[in-house]
Amino acid sequence: MDIPGGLSRRRLLKAGLVASGAAWAAGRLPSGGPAPSPAPLPLERAAWARQAAQGARTQAAFPDWSRFARIADGTFDEDADPVRDMKPVVDRLKSQNVSVIELDTILSHWLTDAEFAEHMTKVKSFAQVARAAGLRVVVYYPSLEVISLGGEKGRSFYKDGDGKNWVQRSLDGKPNVFYGSLVVWVDPGDESCWVSPNSPWRDFYLGRIKQLAATGVDAIWPDVPIYFDGALTWCDASTWAAAAFKADTGLALPPADNFSDPRFRRYVEWRHRNLNQWQLDIAAAGRSVNPDLLTFVETVSMDYQYATRIGLDGAYLRTAGGGVSHVWEVDILGLRDGMRHATASDWTCLISMYKYARAASGTKPAWAFSYGWKADDASLVMAELLASGCNPYEVKSPFKDISTDVAMRTRMYAFVAAQQERLYDTVSAATVGVYHSSASRDYVAPTAGTGMYVNAKAPAGVADWWSGGATEESCTRQAWLGEFRGTVKALVYGHIPFTTVTSPDLTAADLAGYRVLLLPNLQAVSDAEAAVLRGYVSGGGTVVVTGPAPTALDEYGAARGEYALADVLGFGKADAAPATKRHAFGAGTCHYVRDLAGLKYLTATDQASADALLGPVREAAPPAVTLAAGDRRIHVEAGRLGAGETVVQLVNFTGFGDAPGTFRTVPAPCTVAVRIPEGKRPLSAAVASPDAASPVAQPVPFSVAADVVHVELTVKQYSLLSVSFG
Repeated sequence: MDIPGGLSRRRLLKAGLVASGAAWAAGRLPSGGPAPSPAPLPLERAAWARQAAQGARTQAAFPDWSRFARIADGTFDEDADPVRDMKPVVDRLKSQNVSVIELDTILSHWLTDAEFAEHMTKVKSFAQVARAAGLRVVVYYPSLEVISLGGEKGRSFYKDGDGKNWVQRSLDGKPNVFYGSLVVWVDPGDESCWVSPNSPWRDFYLGRIKQLAATGVDAIWPDVPIYFDGALTWCDASTWAAAAFKADTGLALPPADNFSDPRFRRYVEWRHRNLNQWQLDIAAAGRSVNPDLLTFVETVSMDYQYATRIGLDGAYLRTAGGGVSHVWEVDILGLRDGMRHATASDWTCLISMYKYARAASGTKPAWAFSYGWKADDASLVMAELLASGCNPYEVKSPFKDISTDVAMRTRMYAFVAAQQERLYDTVSAATVGVYHSSASRDYVAPTAGTGMYVNAKAPAGVADWWSGGATEESCTRQAWLGEFRGTVKALVYGHIPFTTVTSPDLTAADLAGYRVLLLPNLQAVSDAEAAVLRGYVSGGGTVVVTGPAPTALDEYGAARGEYALADVLGFGKADAAPATKRHAFGAGTCHYVRDLAGLKYLTATDQASADALLGPVREAAPPAVTLAAGDRRIHVEAGRLGAGETVVQLVNFTGFGDAPGTFRTVPAPCTVAVRIPEGKRPLSAAVASPDAASPVAQPVPFSVAADVVHVELTVKQYSLLSVSFG
């Protein structure tokens, strides 16, 4: 069967295979460059200083090796000798400019205490070999899945160990255990048992994490901290989970999955918090042995609907300390085709996922999968990953332990190493944010599809498509996600740099520095969240709210008697919602659009919908960096490095149109416009690219018109432009 969402390629064992399963010129400005900016909000400069301070704290908690990580898979057999077998693996990866090895061995399997202890001696040996070569090691260890080799007919964790008592259960009491062929990482005849994080498994696993921490490895990579839904849905309803849910909420578990039942809606949100605590406990256990140990949790749920179904919402971990962050599994369209049959809108979905990953990781490193099928599509995927500020873990789909193309990996990783400060030490120059509402994702018109991409129908002759061919999987079929993704697409096509803002634990400080915050189809909000948004507008911010029922639900999806932001909107539930409305509130402004303009733009790419979203943005926050000329399918990101350098990243996906086609790279000319900071003068401009012969930045000419620097260049796949000011 097809495994929903990203799990179709999640954690494959040693190269195992997964079963089949008229151009709008918005953003172009007159040759003089960007329009003059309004005076900065009072908090804007403070926000840049705050972000820099946060970055300094992150550097203290996450050392340079983790912030600048270039990751690849490594493994060894149980009879491996450190010199004969392990060292060649390390040396080969080092020659590919890899800096961190993800060590994937037998820790997925049911191991006795003696077997586990013996394996730890092997892990220690590998870590020593890697450290001697100057590389770091992070060890992969599934956190809630136990595989018993031969367990269908022989002894198994579920039948003969503690699994029967510790297993996750569905709401109707079925155990979350199955035998091979359901998913390919479980071979025929093997058993997969998914355990409850609230059961005694918690102490058992945390004890083994402590043993792993004692080996001297640099980090741990807990996988699958989820309520797996391949065999059953809406786990966990074990006695352990029921007791925990009761203790946390005072409620009994719901009898069935029914979004009209307030207990079920509360259960949906509780699962996010419960799994978040599990991740924090894992990190704390490791650090109790090794205070320098880092934890990177493999997280398969991105900005789309899958988090609702499996419980793992990565954004809940955003503000957590304790050296814990994410490895984001960002999936591609085709298991054996990569992004080769993507539409341009599919590329904006990929951009949305990587930008969500960066935002949901806060100021901490955001490691992320960089999948590919051939060298050219793999490098373009990695370009989008880098532009979003993530660290690459390059693998060939559908494998886990090999590179898409060794020469490509070596070249791209050399570029990352050469430009790591510009990639990871910059502070975003964006003053526009897009709000990702976890509660609205969970409760606004829930559907069966995950919404990972736009194009759900596989092209002729293409197998193993992400959606299995089911049209309901498309994000265009989902009211909240489609609106969010369409808003992202409008900003990308409009060449407006922006950042994603995630919702759990939102504070006023999170919004400092934004002049405009877009709130796509925002319906479900808490009172505290509404207060932060109200304060943002009252203090001078601009919001763009879309959708037919703005802030009509609370954080658990229950209908409110009145809109939470009725005062900001300028109308209430008793009023007929206007088609559009501009309402002054305090020192700020609320723009309301009743239609789902983002969803329409995602589907039709029409200028009227884009104007409805971007008109207020261009008025209140014209970007300091944009394209004065260039195709709308050039993705622009902008940041500041120190006090005197503006860094612009450009990713070219002009080879893709509205319909799936053949992958091609089309070099794209463009003119970058960079506003000169107040009191500064331009000194130099330079461009670096992994597409060039050298990863070192090369000087390029520039011109100045009024207060704007213009640089003309041609982007093959990816270019990084730096403009220095004095």
